[in-house]
This record gives sequence, structure tokens and C-alpha cells, in this order.
Amino acid sequence: MSSDSDDDFVLYENSALKMIVLGNRSCAVHPVNRQRMEFGEYHHLFPQLKKYPDRFFQYTRMDYSTFEYILNLISPHMEVKYTNFVKQPIECDEKLLITLRYLATGASFRSLSFTFRIGASTVSKIVIETEKQLWNVLQPIHMLVPTSDTFLRTSQEFYNIWNFPNCIGCIDVKHVRIISPPHSGTMFYNYKKFYSIALQGVCDAQYRFSMIDVGGFGKQNDGATLAASDMYLKIKNNQLNIPDDSYLPGTYVKTSLVFLGDEAYPLSLRLLTPYPADNLTMEKTAYNFRHSRARKTIECTFGILYSKWRILSKSIEAKHETADHIVKAVCVLQNTIIDREGFERHLSEVIPGEKTRGYTEPVPRRRGRHLTAAMLLRDTFKAYFQENPIKFKKDNEQ
Repeated sequence: MSSDSDDDFVLYENSALKMIVLGNRSCAVHPVNRQRMEFGEYHHLFPQLKKYPDRFFQYTRMDYSTFEYILNLISPHMEVKYTNFVKQPIECDEKLLITLRYLATGASFRSLSFTFRIGASTVSKIVIETEKQLWNVLQPIHMLVPTSDTFLRTSQEFYNIWNFPNCIGCIDVKHVRIISPPHSGTMFYNYKKFYSIALQGVCDAQYRFSMIDVGGFGKQNDGATLAASDMYLKIKNNQLNIPDDSYLPGTYVKTSLVFLGDEAYPLSLRLLTPYPADNLTMEKTAYNFRHSRARKTIECTFGILYSKWRILSKSIEAKHETADHIVKAVCVLQNTIIDREGFERHLSEVIPGEKTRGYTEPVPRRRGRHLTAAMLLRDTFKAYFQENPIKFKKDNEQ
């Protein structure tokens, strides 16, 4: 066995395995990695970064107080097992730091193994373990299943911030690059000509994910991804605790609480889409403007996610099941960071990139009373916006 496969992470979990491995090679730890305490990034750089908040933020994509908060939550679930075989155990804060650097930079496990002076496969196991714990621990706190109160609060925020009443979230799909899964054919090959899994997200008015659905096949369009998701089944079967119809502000007109999607989604009583681009009247154009203005929250939500976690800007070199864990981890991290630090600083770092989609396959429109009712609902919002235009302040107004 080669001496550079120095994976003490696995070995200290199994003493018998340790004895077998050590019996077939000259050393337990590669000589380069024996100097982890002196030259490893965690031991010589991390302590210095704590003294400089801006540098720490650039390195970990979060404030030090947020790092400590997350560490305190996940540490009880990542106990370090001290044994007589392990002279330099990998502490929980080092595991978290390695994982954040992997997500923030998209660096390979081999590259991180050199900078942290740890075996490459050890880095891999640390990252996978930590990502799972991030989701398991943070999701019940920072991405709770929405309740009636949550939807009502989100609706009020969309009205106050984006002038769109009775909106409980904006929905869209982002394709996350992955390497081609073996024996998958074209199931993960999307219209942009690369392999991907679909991240379908619903955001609130402050760029937090309220719901996500991860792992859809890349070849599906947005409507098919929605139809195949648990989210759609819960909406269809009224299992999302969405409150009853509510009055539009200042009127006696009631409408259902709705999600906003783009033209790739099917129009329904719970999901409003823009008017088609052909034969637009002034009133329909005004509605589309208000719709687009509110719906840009989901574009900015994805923008924050991609600019902060560069692992998403390259093909994830892992099994697609592992890619699912990575995507879930970065989504719940985004919510956690915004909950503690606000979104202003993170929104300012959004880098304009390619649009979510170019070509979209036409979504088949079902005929019947449900579509007719959905069209009437959209017309109701159109009439409301016509009577209640946005009043923008002029440059000379304070």
C-alpha cells in the first residue's frame, strides 16, 4: 500500500483495521503530513485570520461569530475519538474549516490535503460527514417547514418590500453541474449541454430559502421538475399549511396566497406566471413588470448562493448523491448566515452571471375550469396593480 494514503480518520475508527494497514506499510502518516501542527493551514493561518474580521469573512464566507455559532451546534454530533493510535486528532473546528474552504473555493480534495496536511481521502470523508451534519442540525432551526404564520409573515414582507400582496414566495430552478453519473444515459444531461442535478428553490422576501427540492434530473424542464417534486404534491394536496384567501390591501377583494414563477412553469391557482409576451396590452405589461420585480428575489437568492460558494460554479466531482448533500448544505448555510448577519453585505457580493435559462421547452397548458380560474386570478392582480401603481420617489425628493 502506498504511504501517501495516510487516512488516519478511518483508522482511528477501527483499531483492527489500523493493525492490518500498519502491518503492510512503513508509516501510518506521510512525512509531509506529520508537520500538520507546524505548517497546516488550520494551525498557522486560521489563528491569524481571527484577528482580522474582513480577512476571516473572505476566507470562510461568514463572520467569526457565525462560525462559532455553527461550530457549537454541530460539535456534539461530531465527537473526536481520542485513541493511542492518533497523536494529532482532527478537531471539530478544523473539520468545519476544511468543509467551508471546500464549499467556498471548489478546490479538489487533493489540493486541500496539501494545504491542511491531511490525507486526501480523509478530507473527502470529513467534508461528507460535516455536510450531512450541517443539514441535520441547521435545517430544523434555519429552514423549518413553513407554517401558516410563516406564510403570513412572508406575504406581508413581499408587500412591504416588493409591492406584491398575497405572495408567499418565488420559485425557480437552478442546474448544478455534476460529472456524468455512471450508467445514467442522458437523464442528467440538460438543454445547456452539461450534466446536472436540479435545485428547485422557493425563497422569501429576504433571500432565504423557505423550501428546496434537490436532485431532480437535469433533462427535465422546470414544469416537469415541479410536477415530480414533493413540494408540488404538498401544494396540490393542500398539505403546506397555506392560510385561507386574504384581502388585497385596501380592498374587499379576496385572492388566494400565491407563489410567483416564470414562464417555464404552468399557471395555476397557487402559482402565478407572467402574461405571454405576444399581444401584451399596457395593463398586462404593468402586471409583468410588478411580477418580475418581485420574482427577482429568487434570482438574487441563487446569485448569493453561487457567488459565495464557488463549488457550484464547477462540476461537482462526486457521486450525485454526494452532490445532493453539498447543495443542501450550502442552502441551509445561506439561511443561517442571513439570519445572523442580514443579507445586505452578502447581496452586495453577487456577481452577475449567466441567466438561469436560455431556451425553455413550452409548458403544456391544461384546459378546463382550473386554468380558467387561474387566469381570472391573475387578471384580479392585474386590475389591482392598475389601480395601485408603485409610487417611486424622484431624485430630488428626500
